[in-house]
Amino acid sequence: MSTKPFMSRFWRLFFLAVLLSSFAGLGNAQESSSSSAEKPIAPPASTTGPTAALRDFLLAACSQSQQEFVRFLTARNKESFIRLTPASRVAFIKRFVLLNEPGKASVSTNPAGRPTVRCETPDVTTEMQIGGAEIRDNLAFLPIELRDATDSTGDTVRRVTLGLVRESGDWKLLSLGVLFLDLPSLEIEWDQAEIAPNESGALEALKKIAEAIETYRKLYTRLPESLSNLGPSRARQASAQAADLLDSDLASGMKNGYAFRYVILGGSSLGAQARYELAATPLTYGRTGTRSFFQDGTGGLHAADRQGAVGNETDPLIK
Repeated sequence: MSTKPFMSRFWRLFFLAVLLSSFAGLGNAQESSSSSAEKPIAPPASTTGPTAALRDFLLAACSQSQQEFVRFLTARNKESFIRLTPASRVAFIKRFVLLNEPGKASVSTNPAGRPTVRCETPDVTTEMQIGGAEIRDNLAFLPIELRDATDSTGDTVRRVTLGLVRESGDWKLLSLGVLFLDLPSLEIEWDQAEIAPNESGALEALKKIAEAIETYRKLYTRLPESLSNLGPSRARQASAQAADLLDSDLASGMKNGYAFRYVILGGSSLGAQARYELAATPLTYGRTGTRSFFQDGTGGLHAADRQGAVGNETDPLIK
């Protein structure tokens, strides 16, 4: 496996811009040694020390287990993590193991008794060796060597120090490199970064819904009674009740942080002249989106910031 594609994924996945300086100036570390056979992942043991806590934290990150992962966040960061959108929570977890999908986790131990967490997916496998802990009162700092498991040259090895703090008797993740982990501050930036693609996705979704409605009209000579009539069919063949024209998320009226509404105008769904309106509003205003979108009865698309309320035909047209 070429090391260049791996390192490209490494930097894309592991850092937000605010965390970029965490690794600044860090050189290549020597390859870590390991000897014992890998052991299947077991339920996390009691985290009596920072090394065990960090090991179990990385295991949870590898499997993308949010329930386990959140156990190793401070109370303040845990509150913010829970408030994040599902996509943001998964994206945050991914940055600790450098993988796009949940991995198969295992642990091995070198002769010095220090654990290496291995996270394996069909495309990439990463290894994270935890070094000796430096403990100062209620703080602990542990170096980690991260590398592509297929790298035999050591070119992909990178080293970072993670900080942990003892909170209510348990060790919690405190910092990445020299930067303290502060999710309340980061979540604001993440929300802002998600708004633009969410809004763009909502507009495209409205167009897909409109296309599906027109296809349905041609097939069944009337409008669907609801968006659910456009969704996947459980039977072998599509029908007027499940036309298989939209994915299940859009057919349910919610996707990528937006809620979608479909209304038939004039009380009749029959005939080529039957009309309808569509609307898309952010599920959580200011977090998943700010603009409300509206398609009027003639097909015109409108958009405006309505503080989360449904838009209407008086809103500015989208050119």
